[in-house]
Amino acid sequence: MILVEADAGEEWDSRTDWAILARDAVISAVRHSDRSDLIDSGLDVEVSVKFASDDEVQSLNAGYRSKDKPTNVLSFPMMEPQLLESIASAHNGEVLLGDVVLAHGVCVSEAAEKNVAVETHASHLVVHGTLHLLGYDHEQGDEEAEAMEAIERNALAALGISDPYAATEVQT
Repeated sequence: MILVEADAGEEWDSRTDWAILARDAVISAVRHSDRSDLIDSGLDVEVSVKFASDDEVQSLNAGYRSKDKPTNVLSFPMMEPQLLESIASAHNGEVLLGDVVLAHGVCVSEAAEKNVAVETHASHLVVHGTLHLLGYDHEQGDEEAEAMEAIERNALAALGISDPYAATEVQT
């Protein structure tokens, strides 16, 4: 079972149920990854999603990545990816997969640039961050990046969200 804890700061629109958005995005990411066995395992697999301010993400980014600026999403895995296969066969227990943190201002700005709803972009970022918790890393080469993007497309499509990587044709 996948358990998702979500917390949204006051910057995030209170009309959106961010906890449901986070839960749906995390479950879809896991379901479409090569770790879908975690869903039906006897484990309670927990992911924490924080919808934070840019300042909070900037502080985390500076402290953990030595990059003193906000970024759209940060992931903090609590488990080595190679251990996930062996723990998925466990019949019971709890595993904290890790934390995903989104920056409000960056998310809003990127959503506007992409001409999509903030909720749509936030779902994409939660899927992306969850895949990092599962060991995917788009910075390890084109093949890994393409594999990760394919999983993101499938996970988002299952949520009714269009391909965020689709090229936009310009009419001349």
